[in-house]
Amino acid sequence: MSTVKSASKKRKHESISSDGVVMKLAASISGVEPLLVSYPAIQAPSSTAFKCYANKKTKNESKQPEKLNEQELLVVGETDNVEFISNEAESRRVANSGCSYLIAVHNKRTSTLNVLPTAKSPYILTRTVKALKNIPASAAPTQHDYKQARNALGETFGTKKAKASIRAQERNRVDVSAMEGVMDHLQQGIDKGAAGLMTTEEAKEEADKNRLIPPFDASATEPEDIYPLHSIIPEVEWKALSVSAFDQAAGPSERKALLPFGWSKWVTSHVDSTYADIDSPKRRKKNLKILLYIAALMAFRQALEHKKSISKDDLTAKLPSVPSVVVDGLISRHASTSMTQTKLLTYMFALCLKVDNFATDTTQIAHDLHKSMAEINTLFKSLGCKIGQLGDRERSRLGIAEKDATAKRAILSAPLVFPKPRLRRK
Repeated sequence: MSTVKSASKKRKHESISSDGVVMKLAASISGVEPLLVSYPAIQAPSSTAFKCYANKKTKNESKQPEKLNEQELLVVGETDNVEFISNEAESRRVANSGCSYLIAVHNKRTSTLNVLPTAKSPYILTRTVKALKNIPASAAPTQHDYKQARNALGETFGTKKAKASIRAQERNRVDVSAMEGVMDHLQQGIDKGAAGLMTTEEAKEEADKNRLIPPFDASATEPEDIYPLHSIIPEVEWKALSVSAFDQAAGPSERKALLPFGWSKWVTSHVDSTYADIDSPKRRKKNLKILLYIAALMAFRQALEHKKSISKDDLTAKLPSVPSVVVDGLISRHASTSMTQTKLLTYMFALCLKVDNFATDTTQIAHDLHKSMAEINTLFKSLGCKIGQLGDRERSRLGIAEKDATAKRAILSAPLVFPKPRLRRK
């Protein structure tokens, strides 16, 4: 009875095919099971022996129970002429793609077919011909070689247009080898021609000297130090300027009459706001002197516009409230150059910045001088100003409310940065 029960259990793991072959599910093997390989184009003879290799274990791994990972095996085999070795990267890529097979071993003697219990992914083999191992690999073709081969194909199989293009390229090609003999001569000529050229620093210094602006200090860390006051108004002329008559004036109309150029709303409004400053008499006197000099520059500019040349006597008659030493200085500095207008205006605008705490609204100035806003802003930019609205920091420094700071202003800040010249597109 026990024999019958044993036979029935065995049949559950066996299946007999039509040709009498018994199929069995093989038990798990503790070592290396049969492996599946994929040959590269050529197949090794059936007698070729293959071996498996695994990485050497570390001390920590050797203490752990042995568990073989077939993905980490290296399959190697060889014949008299060819060596085969598995490609780990390709084999892993095939395994990750989900490609796997069930392997069965057929025993002809017992007519049994043992099916391994686990699916296998193939090992992708690469081959190496032993006779070619010691031959160095040929270098990859250069760009010149590739171009020559392409031109040869074009000359043989190309159209007429393609052949004409190839010939044109050949005619325009520069023969570098023909230039080797004259390179030293050319370099000597370049060095000789460059001997008299200025360095970058020297060119910058020369460009700064030729700027039509007042003398400046590029290393200044505060805006008030960039254009020193007495580099615009010499100290002798500064001392000659008197504003005592303004203190004796009864009101705005009398103060306006004392100005050399009373048609400027910018000057008159600033004179009135300066008199409203009762906190610092010293600052008020300084700003009044600067405003008086700005009005003198405007009157001097107007006189030059009507006449190409004007005598000192005529100019003194037009500027009765301006000391003669100041008139002499204006004539010597601003009446003898071809760029009088530009230089005079930049001197004037540098003084305007000092009165406005280095944030000047250019709208009224453009109206007083009968010039466009673009022209006035360009001159302010040449002084190193940026044109824009006041930020929170500038509004706080000037004590201006946000609603009153909507207009764009010329803002001078340190360190001084001049605008870069624009390059015209060709």
